[in-house]
Amino acid sequence: MSYQFQFQELLPYTDQFARGVWLTVQLTVVSTVLGLALGIAGAAARRYGGRLLRSVVGTYVELVRNTPFIVQLFFIFFGLPNLGVKLSAGEAAVIAMVVNLGAYSTEIIRAGLQAIPKGQIEAGQSLGMSGVQIFRYVIIRPALGKIWPALSSQCVIVMLGSSVVSQISAEELTFAANFIQSRNFRSFEVYAVTTLLYLALALGLRQVFGLLGRQLFARR
Repeated sequence: MSYQFQFQELLPYTDQFARGVWLTVQLTVVSTVLGLALGIAGAAARRYGGRLLRSVVGTYVELVRNTPFIVQLFFIFFGLPNLGVKLSAGEAAVIAMVVNLGAYSTEIIRAGLQAIPKGQIEAGQSLGMSGVQIFRYVIIRPALGKIWPALSSQCVIVMLGSSVVSQISAEELTFAANFIQSRNFRSFEVYAVTTLLYLALALGLRQVFGLLGRQLFARR
């Protein structure tokens, strides 16, 4: 059985692919920024907070890391409205991605915090720096530098995981691919192009993180 490839049939759907890629990029940027901020706060709480705070953050981390992302997404989009919290597909997608990345990045960043020598902290204290100043200038930057590759990989995984949000009709790349395939029935061509687009996004995101890492953590 021979199959005739007809990639030209995808040309009328270029706009749908472009919109899907653009929304995927938007979801990735917003969730990365907010997720990493949540991860830093969570890691600081687990490392330096009181027992109650450590327990609360630890419970959040374990809950997210040990449940499927799609269940978390469905809980936010379908479950919260029963409590009066109504969210659009885009809002639910962002919240789910932020919550997910926040939990994973908390543990990654906590490992970086644990790797900071006590001598550096004591040096900051001897200079009369406050706890916030020590965390900002002495701890967090070198900690992030130590775990930046792992953190970058986790952000790429979250970007690839954004394909799941098509299940709640968030019109990202996978949603666009499913829509196009349902119109022209060229499954091989549609998903081959979609695969290449995700590959390009992942490689591009790694390059961005690599550039940021060289700019932020280069030795001077």
